[in-house]
Amino acid sequence: MQDMIKRIIDADNEAKALDEKNRQRAEAQKEEIDRQAQEMYDSYMENAMEIVKKNDAAEEKKTEKAWQEIAARQNSAMIKLKSDFENNCDRWVDEIVGRVMEA
Repeated sequence: MQDMIKRIIDADNEAKALDEKNRQRAEAQKEEIDRQAQEMYDSYMENAMEIVKKNDAAEEKKTEKAWQEIAARQNSAMIKLKSDFENNCDRWVDEIVGRVMEA
């Protein structure tokens, strides 16, 4: 009987030790999964930030080019308006005065 009780206690102790070993292994696996997940997240965020930087630079270049095109068109329009004014100023003044006098 004593032998049987000893075997039961030994089996219980072995089961407890095995349970503790399994718990430790599960905890280590969880930590490894957490570490890998963090590495994946960090890598993804690093890549995303690089893409954002590249896109920002590309968008800034596109915006600058568009601004320069608008400025060039505006400058051309301004030159044309000044030229029209210089060429037609006297005629326009005469025409305005003439219309005002007729009214």
